[in-house]
Amino acid sequence: MSAECILETQSLTKEFKGFVAVNQVDMKVQRGHIHALIGPNGAGKTTFFNLLTKFLPPSSGSIQFNGVDITHEKPAQTARRGIIRSFQISAVFPHMTVLENVRAALQRNLGTSFHFWKAERSLHPLHERARELLAAVDLQDFAEELTVSLPYGRKRALELATTLALEPELMLLDEPTQGMGHEDVDRVTQLIKKVSAGRTILMVEHNMNVVASIADRITVLQRGAIIADGPYAEVSSNPQVIEAYMGSADTALQGAH
Repeated sequence: MSAECILETQSLTKEFKGFVAVNQVDMKVQRGHIHALIGPNGAGKTTFFNLLTKFLPPSSGSIQFNGVDITHEKPAQTARRGIIRSFQISAVFPHMTVLENVRAALQRNLGTSFHFWKAERSLHPLHERARELLAAVDLQDFAEELTVSLPYGRKRALELATTLALEPELMLLDEPTQGMGHEDVDRVTQLIKKVSAGRTILMVEHNMNVVASIADRITVLQRGAIIADGPYAEVSSNPQVIEAYMGSADTALQGAH
């Protein structure tokens, strides 16, 4: 596995009227890794994601992607480079079928999403790719189902497929297992591992068992600053990290060994 750096932030900082949400963050994400960003509530994880995807401008610092400074790009420019974010909302159309949802995402990548007047048959070339993507997330048997009737965990798998349709080089997964029961958590964790082949994933995740089982590297934020960075065994035994996760999350940290 290449140790080449795909994403690097240097002294990345975001202030809101005197409140420092992200504080001088220096982070490197290696190509081909699953990199987890963890930390207690209010640690600045979502703000950090918003800086990477350009929904927020940084107060200072820089972001480099594939060696190019993208700090001041517009969100669409950054997305076109292959930084694609998923899971912050349920980003699927409920009254379309599962297959139609993936096809719509493929159209978006082709730049034909507004060609609503095109004949249905013109979309047939996309069917094969859409079915491949559904198979990648184990949804091939659900292709003709209306999305609204899918169980929650399967909806999350569909979001993974629609994200893959945009051919991300770096996938940003925002709380991919949030709100799931144990069985769904296990399924989605395995899917993330499966689709990570040949890609780089940066994920915000609260579930320490998920992080322990699939993350190559973990960065821990507290009050907007990095307090630990490294493999799970190292991070989970760091006294500062254990202190930051007082209470139930602390137990989860220890229990995930």
